[in-house]
Amino acid sequence: MPVAKPESSDASRVIAHVDMDCFYVQVEQRKQPNLRGLPTAVVQYNEWKGGGLIAVSYEARKYGVKRSMRGEEAKQVCPEIQLVQVPVARGKADLNTYRTAGSEVVSILARKGRCERASIDEVYLDLTDAAEKMLAEAPPENLEVVNEETLKSHILGLDNERGFDAKENVREWLCRKDADRRDKLLACGTLIVAELRMQVLKETEFTCSAGIAHNKMLAKLASGMNKPAQQTVVPFSSVKGLLDSLPIKKMKQLGGKLGSSLQSDLGVSTVADLLQFPEEKLQERYGFNTGTWLWNIARGISGEEVQGRLLPKSHGSGKTFPGPKALKTIASVQHWLNELCEELSERLRSDLDQNKRIARTLTLHASAYKSGVTDSQKNFPSKSCPLRYGTAKMQEDALNLFQAGLREFCGLHNTKPHGSRNNGWRVTGLSVSASKIVEKPSGTSSIMKYFHGQNPSSSLSKQSQDEDIQVPSASESCSEMNLSEQQMKFRGEDSNTMCQMPCLDQQEHKQDLGEDQNPSCLSPTQGQDDFQEASFSTSGIDPGTECCSGLINQSEQQRVFPQDQCVVSSLNRLEPKRKTMNDKGTNSILKFFKKMDPASSCSSNKEEHCENLRDVEALLSNPASVSENGRCVEERRERIAWSYNVDEIDPSVIKELPPEIQEEVRASFRPNKRPNIVRRGSSIAQYFLPTRKI
Repeated sequence: MPVAKPESSDASRVIAHVDMDCFYVQVEQRKQPNLRGLPTAVVQYNEWKGGGLIAVSYEARKYGVKRSMRGEEAKQVCPEIQLVQVPVARGKADLNTYRTAGSEVVSILARKGRCERASIDEVYLDLTDAAEKMLAEAPPENLEVVNEETLKSHILGLDNERGFDAKENVREWLCRKDADRRDKLLACGTLIVAELRMQVLKETEFTCSAGIAHNKMLAKLASGMNKPAQQTVVPFSSVKGLLDSLPIKKMKQLGGKLGSSLQSDLGVSTVADLLQFPEEKLQERYGFNTGTWLWNIARGISGEEVQGRLLPKSHGSGKTFPGPKALKTIASVQHWLNELCEELSERLRSDLDQNKRIARTLTLHASAYKSGVTDSQKNFPSKSCPLRYGTAKMQEDALNLFQAGLREFCGLHNTKPHGSRNNGWRVTGLSVSASKIVEKPSGTSSIMKYFHGQNPSSSLSKQSQDEDIQVPSASESCSEMNLSEQQMKFRGEDSNTMCQMPCLDQQEHKQDLGEDQNPSCLSPTQGQDDFQEASFSTSGIDPGTECCSGLINQSEQQRVFPQDQCVVSSLNRLEPKRKTMNDKGTNSILKFFKKMDPASSCSSNKEEHCENLRDVEALLSNPASVSENGRCVEERRERIAWSYNVDEIDPSVIKELPPEIQEEVRASFRPNKRPNIVRRGSSIAQYFLPTRKI
């Protein structure tokens, strides 16, 4: 529901809405200059009846071509029309070319004021500061020459009764000395917007139209009144004349149910009709906030601010499946969700790399219907969950969201629909979106840096650096441990092989010795993904995250490291201590990572494991590699203690540790107090000691 916002400074603001002219066509004409001046349209990749038109040039509109037509129909109306197909990727329209071109325009417009990108081809500008500066330093009344582009402006309420031509009337209105401050600020805004539009044309070859007013609502209404390549100004005195005859459904946020309610319940067809209702009546009918908002917009009052956003608030990818193309099986839905998530993942990765932003929420929208149910088209529920970075993880979550929505849609709350059992549903549209985008927190580190003796940033391989994204969200809490560049992996390792997370003392040995296994912690689906997480989430550990078990036992370690007897003996000496601690009831911290039976969570089979061990033996058969990675036992004993720098620890990490050790950690931060260590053997280091193989 709309919310009333303060409008105290509404009349002193200068707001512009800039809208690109048939933008997709302009982008294609820039790529193919021979199309300039010709009737042109951009069509969808769907070739049925020539594809649906998504953008039509003004030359084609003169022949009666409309966006609601398909290519074949447009050819009948205008045989000379040039049809350009939108780029295609993953079986759907690829709009990246248009997004990039829109960013070029935004970068130019943002030079003069606070800029809010509303879509690919439209932008809001708050020019109040720039207008006030111009009014103070070089007011329009002192101008001797006004550029031609500014003189082409349309000033609402301006007439030509005195016989002057339109441009002369505009010049006189701009340079009035007796105008009030509000109109003088608008005059300054008019000059600024004309200059920006000329600059956009010069640098990008794109034309645009604009509306200039005292708020976003009026500027938006004005920008489309005179197209293409023109601008319209709404002085305060002309607001009533603009709104009175405007259909109520044309107002922003009144095109849906609220506008229909005004028409059916109150008999309102134009904005002027809304003026007859007192504020109290509207508040009584629609609630305080909505009623106040309706009363304000009927008078041209809006306190909505320009948000100062150059980047989109969300990313999304969608596809429709009309008529016989409707999806009927889970397998077909999964296929298209995979395609959509792949595109979304690429855009999120690009946003992270270029803008250092991360998204927190993944949302799935679908449109579907059930056979024999007439009102089922709009009843498919939207579902959301915390967003996990990585294409396969996103694909898995999207499918789970769809299945949850489908169970609710079909009334199957206890069973999961399968591809072989359709239950009469058809999916006509799918989309996935990433929202709640925030700047990536600076200064946050992976929790794994405290389990290593080196900087984790230097221990990531190139692949990990390219593919791992650390998101401060509890949704991503169990991931692959950081590996040093000197560590060795299984050359024949299967992507589905899972093993238990290394603990403190074992991790220290792994830094000193050649690795005998990959300390990853992946679900079966995650293991198939190209994106492998290389650290914990900075926000903490999710108790519901699946983890896997199965460490190499002592005999296997002896077989893998035959040339380093000191290591084996060291491990043997540590084993009684571990056994004593386990006998005392000390549980592995892995219990906080999983809800499943650890004995059933390891997916590697015996043959694969033996083959992997043989690969490691081959690696270790090189004495140089062993000597390079070997360390003396005494040195490892010195490093067995968990060392850290208090200033580098993110407090949010501590909050996610088990409650029984939080007090110990916090106490250790206070140097004048002795840590309150529980005497049951549950120090923080011991939560990361290896457990015996189950």
